[in-house]
Amino acid sequence: MFEHSSLRVLSLYEGFFSGGARVLHTTVVSGLHAHGQQQHSALSIHSSVRRESMLQHMEDDPRYRILRAAGVRVSSLGRSTDGDHDPRTFTDAEMAVATREATGVDVLLSLKEQPLRLVNQAGFPDRPVVACLHRSDPEHSGAALDDLLTAAGSGRLAAAICCAESTKDAYAAAGVPESLLRVVPNGIDLTRFHPVRRVRRMSLRGAHGIPVDATLVAYAARYDAMKNPRLFLAAARSFLERDPAGHVMMCGAGMSTDNPGLVTDLAETFGDRTDLLARVHPQGVRRDMETVFAMADVVALTSAFGEAAPLCLIEGAMCGAVPVTTPVGDSARIVDGIGFVTSLDADEIAETWIEAAARRGELRGALTHARQRFSHVRMLSGYAQVLEQAVRGAGARVVAA
Repeated sequence: MFEHSSLRVLSLYEGFFSGGARVLHTTVVSGLHAHGQQQHSALSIHSSVRRESMLQHMEDDPRYRILRAAGVRVSSLGRSTDGDHDPRTFTDAEMAVATREATGVDVLLSLKEQPLRLVNQAGFPDRPVVACLHRSDPEHSGAALDDLLTAAGSGRLAAAICCAESTKDAYAAAGVPESLLRVVPNGIDLTRFHPVRRVRRMSLRGAHGIPVDATLVAYAARYDAMKNPRLFLAAARSFLERDPAGHVMMCGAGMSTDNPGLVTDLAETFGDRTDLLARVHPQGVRRDMETVFAMADVVALTSAFGEAAPLCLIEGAMCGAVPVTTPVGDSARIVDGIGFVTSLDADEIAETWIEAAARRGELRGALTHARQRFSHVRMLSGYAQVLEQAVRGAGARVVAA
């Protein structure tokens, strides 16, 4: 599948916590390492990260455990976002750890642009860097965009892998040389995300209190303005009013009643229709999204900005749920022929959920036909090729010098 290689690759993580980019990057690292032609390791700047009111510890994170199970060595600088560290500076001890880890590899793979502030530090080992970019709004990356541009200007940045065409366009417009930008579309493990038999689906619904004949909409997103959870809730109210058999399931960091912000939003949205709340199921972080999607008729995305190639749409669709999305990033490309695109109008979204569920049987063939397009095997091959080219390019520059 890949060209022969003995590349040693160090992935740089800001931290380990719930999120699509970390899921995808971990799939890449564990997959390439398991194939045996590349040796991967990982360095995390933080050992614990607070996101959406949750303090998430590295050792508890499923992505960390997947890497360790695959034989990938993972180290950390030991920071916590609850600490008083200056994010722009690093101690001598931290730099010693980072230098040791980077010295032993051929190329660095940075999960998003944030870890590049470490790479740009004086004295950091001179290794080619491949940045993995997963958004379509680099202007919201703050100082991290400057770090990316600094790495590009200094020659450290050998390539930037973009998960979507919208990502490539946005970062080119932000000043990253287009010659460095490579598009490798997102892929998923199709052996994990797939439809289940009717009997299994009925059993799963029963275990979660979802009626067999319900219309179930699944929402997988963290509680963040980018994901537009208030729009989702407004659409959910409209949907539940229209469909007496409708249910919605909300998954992700902050999507539980432990989050005061979500509790307030639920009260404001359903204040005069609290009877509808019995059909709203906040789940928080789920480790088994394939189960949620296999139960669902529709997978919904209501994001306002920032998305590139949302994994939830792909994962849900490959489990048999019809994807319905707002027009952000490459979402329209992803659902072309297998789902629906809406405006940011809550009533339109609700009506489209109902239509999508009604046409689920009609779209089953298209969803099945699309499976190979979203296979992670193609994605792994693309990443491997970019990493190999980055090292060959660095070697050529050394020879030329």
